[in-house]
Amino acid sequence: LAMIIDFEQIEETVIPRFRGGEKETRSRMFVDPACKIMRGKLAPGASIGLHTQQEIIYILKGRGKALYDGGYEEVEEGLCHYCPKGHEHSLINDSDEDLIFFAVVPEQ
Repeated sequence: LAMIIDFEQIEETVIPRFRGGEKETRSRMFVDPACKIMRGKLAPGASIGLHTQQEIIYILKGRGKALYDGGYEEVEEGLCHYCPKGHEHSLINDSDEDLIFFAVVPEQ
């Protein structure tokens, strides 16, 4: 099965205080029973709240930090943050530019 996902053709969703985070998360999501695939944007000062979930986050543009199991990791364009199943994490834009990311969440 081959499939092209064109995020520009998917309606943008604005999620205020996503998972208890700050400000809002803007995303375009493709969801099927196996996984959720999304392109998201965090404005300066925005974050995705701390949650437990297996997830792969690739930073497309900008920089920020991931809170992973109690410790902070710097993330920037070209880096990938991986949170294994059963661990907790958060994504935080503590910079002065948008943080744009690509994320894959396998079915939980």
